[in-house]
Amino acid sequence: QVQLVESGGGLVQAGGSLRLSCAASGGFFSISAMGWYRQAPGKQRELVAGISSDLRTNYADSVKGRFTISRDNAKNTVYLQMNSLEPGDTAVYYCRRTVGSTYDYWGQGTQVTVSS
Repeated sequence: QVQLVESGGGLVQAGGSLRLSCAASGGFFSISAMGWYRQAPGKQRELVAGISSDLRTNYADSVKGRFTISRDNAKNTVYLQMNSLEPGDTAVYYCRRTVGSTYDYWGQGTQVTVSS
């Protein structure tokens, strides 16, 4: 059974940093594309950052230069390092795992709150 478990969220002041982790189970992690999404109250869920199986990355314009996505295939874990956090980054952050068009899994989410 595939599971994604996020951790690392919390309350931080503007300008601070957090590192989110997403631990995956269920095998085939190294060939999975991984992504971090977020959803703020009253807004649609949006892509924050993604990393492919061959380590290509992409970022939302709003986080470029501040956030970094990485993965450790030996630990079946993907990370999101978030620096220079802003109140606008406040949201529930979700981890997503896809393998082609066959598999698509989401984590339960972790809350990130940035105070001004």
